Amino acid sequence: MKPITRRHVLRRFARNSEGVAAVEFGIVLLPFLAILFVILETAIVFFAGQLLETGVADAARLIRTGQAQDSDLSSSDFKEAICANVFALLDCEAGLKVDVRRLESFGTSVPSPIDDSGDFSADDFTFDPGTGGEVVLVRAFYEWPIIVPHLGSPGNLTNGNYLLAATATFRNEPF
Repeated sequence: MKPITRRHVLRRFARNSEGVAAVEFGIVLLPFLAILFVILETAIVFFAGQLLETGVADAARLIRTGQAQDSDLSSSDFKEAICANVFALLDCEAGLKVDVRRLESFGTSVPSPIDDSGDFSADDFTFDPGTGGEVVLVRAFYEWPIIVPHLGSPGNLTNGNYLLAATATFRNEPF
């Protein structure tokens, strides 16, 4: 009987093709799952942004038609009107920030809620729905936490979150 050498064992191991599919699957699995999670997260962020846009558009109609002014709608009541359309996807109570302000005209610039360092700040947000015939800007912001930040879906804030924004600018109807 011939003694088994290390070279013989390595040669036999290299020729053996059993389990190749499992090894190849293991190599491909991690990148596949990473891409899958990034696609899913991007889709969810897009869906949440669309829900926020719809909520702002529907709630802005209350201001545009004068219903908010006639019923003395507060900032928190208006925020609830937006939240009525975003289901349970967004944490409206803690995360949604709303800014409603009168503008001189449609060309008036407004301050950005993102400062020079890339942080979000809602310190100068107001709630002023205006009166009939005035131009009003409604903005809503929500910081969406990014779950897989290092896999291609970076946030647009320094803390790694993604700032969802929805805006409606209109002239109030004469009421």
